[in-house]
Amino acid sequence: MINQEILGNRYEVRQQLGKKAGRRSLLARDLATGELVVVKLLTFGSDFEWDDLKLFEREAETLKSLSHPHIPRYLDYFEVNSPTIKGFALVQTYIPAQTLEQYLQTGRTFTEVEVKEIATALLEILIYLHGLHPPVIHRDIKPSNILLGERSGNSIGQVYLIDFGSVQTVLAAEGATRTVVGTYGYMPLEQFGGRTVAASDLYSLGATLIYLVTGTQPADLPQKDFRIQFEQVANLSPSFTHWLQWMTQPSLEQRLSSAAVALKALHESQIPRTHALTVGKPAGSKIQLTKNGDVLEVIIPPIGFQGSMVYTGLFAIAWNSFILFWTIGALAAPFPGNIPFALFSLPFWGAGFSMVYGLLSGLFGSIRLRIDRQHIAFTYKLLGFKISRHRPSARENITKLVYIPQHLTKDSEGNDTLTPAQLDIWVGVQKYYLGGAGSSIKSEAELEWLADELRYWLGMEITREKI
Repeated sequence: MINQEILGNRYEVRQQLGKKAGRRSLLARDLATGELVVVKLLTFGSDFEWDDLKLFEREAETLKSLSHPHIPRYLDYFEVNSPTIKGFALVQTYIPAQTLEQYLQTGRTFTEVEVKEIATALLEILIYLHGLHPPVIHRDIKPSNILLGERSGNSIGQVYLIDFGSVQTVLAAEGATRTVVGTYGYMPLEQFGGRTVAASDLYSLGATLIYLVTGTQPADLPQKDFRIQFEQVANLSPSFTHWLQWMTQPSLEQRLSSAAVALKALHESQIPRTHALTVGKPAGSKIQLTKNGDVLEVIIPPIGFQGSMVYTGLFAIAWNSFILFWTIGALAAPFPGNIPFALFSLPFWGAGFSMVYGLLSGLFGSIRLRIDRQHIAFTYKLLGFKISRHRPSARENITKLVYIPQHLTKDSEGNDTLTPAQLDIWVGVQKYYLGGAGSSIKSEAELEWLADELRYWLGMEITREKI
């Protein structure tokens, strides 16, 4: 295209800003107002597809309905039918700023504070877009579609979201043939399947921020279970690392659900975390933990033989033998006078059975915690028999994780007793717990590890109870 060519009898072309198959972005001057504008062209050619026109018209209609200071404003739309160009043109306001991609290519680096500022600005834009009726999903958030103005004072500069060429509204997606659009490395799994929701934009934003903090394209970073492994190459605070992990969860059910929730979590993550929990399975632990995007399962084996069990076992034998002798003697007395004596032995039988149960649990009892997309279930297995401690509950009702560290308490005689650490999983008004008195979890480090795994997998912060 020759500079100074006039399109639509009004827009004088100054230079080409970008080009990709069938599309061009041009900087032009509006002869009617004298203002610089951006003209996006969709041209007919050998690689033209009707889906391209559908997306181009959707972009024009979407921009026409938007009104946000950090999104280009719609100005005009017309058909181009000149000797050299045949197609359609969309005109929008020009924003004099570079893209994040351009900044990165020139070697600019971003601090964690700056990346958080960029994240905040983009989340505020997404709150606006996703809050429209119907919600507008961008579907192609990446560094080349984000403009960053010049630094102003202590501010990193104005942040803009551009290029709505892949945009989708929820109503447009319903009942329509789905077109897979987006950029590899920034697209969540559901977008590859043609199913896009508001949280899909959060994944793309998270991947973009990972690029900013690592300087490496997300597609070039290693992956494990479809999750981007960026932690080793990014020098970030634990809280911001966790937030980025949350944003880029492959599973929709585990990802942050909305831009508003993500913004709130980002601000809360800036509060320094005290008493950080241990990360990593302690050496020698026999606890089995398996997880993927859909299921997390923890199996806690029996504690095994302990020296103290010898004394407890001998005492249990003596106790139950005495109660058996008492009960036989009571039942041998004349009826009905023997009934009260026999009933009197019942609480003692309860204590005796409790000791036997404790011994068997330590030797043969295992605990299984399973959380999938729908339910959380907690079962106990003893000698091959499954015993449910709780009925399965809906996973969506999990409200909080509470960690109670190891602490001293007073017994009935006023002596200090060491109470093991415990992790409470609250499901509505019901409480599941790991650890605590009588648990087969041997160390606080094991419980801290399990707590951290649950925190990350559920995307839920831990409340650490003060003792």
